[in-house]
Amino acid sequence: MRWTTRIFAAALCAALQACVTPPLAGPPAPTTAVREVRAPVTILISIDGFRPDYRNRGVTPNLDALAKSGISAAMRPSFPSKTFPNHWTLVTGLRPDRSGIVSNAMEDAALPGVKFTMADSQDPFWWNAAEPIWVTAERAGVRSATMFWPGSNVAWGGTKAKDKKPVGGMRAEDWWPYDIEVPPAQRVAGALDWLRRPAATRPKFLTLYFDTIDSAGHTYGPDAPETTAAVVDVDGMIGDLVAGLRGLGQPANLVIVADHGMAMTSPERTVALDTIADPADYRLFESGPFASFYPVEGHQPALEKALLGKHAHFECWRKADIPARLRYGTNARIPPYFCLAETGWLLAKTAPREAGGRGNHGYDNFAPDMAALFIASGPAIKQAGTLAPFDNVDVAPLLRDLLGLPAGTGLDGNDAPFRAALAK
Repeated sequence: MRWTTRIFAAALCAALQACVTPPLAGPPAPTTAVREVRAPVTILISIDGFRPDYRNRGVTPNLDALAKSGISAAMRPSFPSKTFPNHWTLVTGLRPDRSGIVSNAMEDAALPGVKFTMADSQDPFWWNAAEPIWVTAERAGVRSATMFWPGSNVAWGGTKAKDKKPVGGMRAEDWWPYDIEVPPAQRVAGALDWLRRPAATRPKFLTLYFDTIDSAGHTYGPDAPETTAAVVDVDGMIGDLVAGLRGLGQPANLVIVADHGMAMTSPERTVALDTIADPADYRLFESGPFASFYPVEGHQPALEKALLGKHAHFECWRKADIPARLRYGTNARIPPYFCLAETGWLLAKTAPREAGGRGNHGYDNFAPDMAALFIASGPAIKQAGTLAPFDNVDVAPLLRDLLGLPAGTGLDGNDAPFRAALAK
């Protein structure tokens, strides 16, 4: 190759290299990502069995911070202070006597030989008397997601066919059936995963449910260190949820509730019902903090003579005579005779042969030990401090406000306790 050709080739290589080699002045300016501005969502969280005074133990920094930034109260559950009735009241605004979920166990003359239990409760027949708020929200175009909330796995408004599969009905757009094996951290992660979705499929209303405090309270008693440890764990889950929401840039109105409180119980504070009335005169349906009975045909006078009235540590009524302040006794699913124990006492079929759990609930809903946690915090809630106690039928109207739904008609509650705390 001639030297002139070599010079030309070298010049050409230099020119090409200049085209592909970046200048030495520095890297290119980074591209700035535009972060999505998210509208607030509403998250309803149940901490089963969380008594408000558990916060006085100094182990709930995350719940305390939310209460400080918003509102809190000792909320009255509806009677009976049991899990399924009160969870349904919280999302329908109707007391158990009207919602149809009158206890954790039920019978109905329309389904002879069938018993509703917490483990077998899928038939919409039991639930259809009261519309839950996720159905109301879905009808209004508010996408919803429910995790483990009692009744949320039921196809509300549907029917149950002979093959036991529901026909028709509505659920939230996304829902998880209850599974006690799913740990609390996974429940929080699941809720946050729902909120990572694109805006078109992201829920605007969510529910969460934690059961560990209730389980510890039943097993060890409300004052036990094991119950306090469960409180610590769940408070940590609330902290993880808040941190996850912050990481997503997701503002949220959090409404944190319990279904009931917990009272200390003992085998020594147990009444054996077979020492009060002859078992030949009745069929005992439920027992514990309260007891309910069906009379044996022809034995009603004998049963009433032995059962009705005040006894040491409990009182019994015909269902129509249950004290009006309990707002309970008109529903057909309530057995004909009903007894209520003093707080901390238990009514049992026979004398207990071995020690059982150390805590229970189901007592008078005005009893201090039955009070339930309530905290609300978020962009729609002002920092208004501690509210006066109110009935849990008022929670559903509050949720309607937060979701922009019309006020419900014919509900047992209203949003009056919260109006001064709602941001305009």
